[in-house]
Amino acid sequence: MKLIHCTQARHGDAILAIFNDAILHSTALYDYQPRTQADMDQWFADKAAHQYPVLGLEDDSGALMGFASYGPFRPRPANKYTVEHSLYLHPGHRGKGLGKVLLKAIIDAARGQQYHVLVGGIDAANEASKALHLKLGFVHAGTLTEVAFKFGRWLDLAFYQLTLDTPAQPVDG
Repeated sequence: MKLIHCTQARHGDAILAIFNDAILHSTALYDYQPRTQADMDQWFADKAAHQYPVLGLEDDSGALMGFASYGPFRPRPANKYTVEHSLYLHPGHRGKGLGKVLLKAIIDAARGQQYHVLVGGIDAANEASKALHLKLGFVHAGTLTEVAFKFGRWLDLAFYQLTLDTPAQPVDG
């Protein structure tokens, strides 16, 4: 297993498949329709334009087992030190500790880019993800009840945050 920086050329299809599995079979994403290749083109372009990392774990054969990234939390200038992260695993690789490796890597990346807060929006029924975040120092910051409707039921969205010691010299503007 090795930690890598994902590229669209090498990992785009695998990331698309992981996203679409989460859309179709879980409440990890509140989308109804699978994403398209055009969606992935835009997703990778946005990540590159803002220098947001896309980190992945490959197995010994080079297959992508999961990935993590982050993006803007809110589109306001004063939120520039806060990012919202996401982490998804291939269904065949869940429960193996890979989420912890990826979450630690994305925390390190955020610290290296001088972000101050990482926010994770987690479906409140996802006990494994909530436990992982708590294990790595995140705190529960609140839950919005019945903010999504999928698979015939209302879903609650729990927010977890990790406050970092960066940046050393935050500035307005």
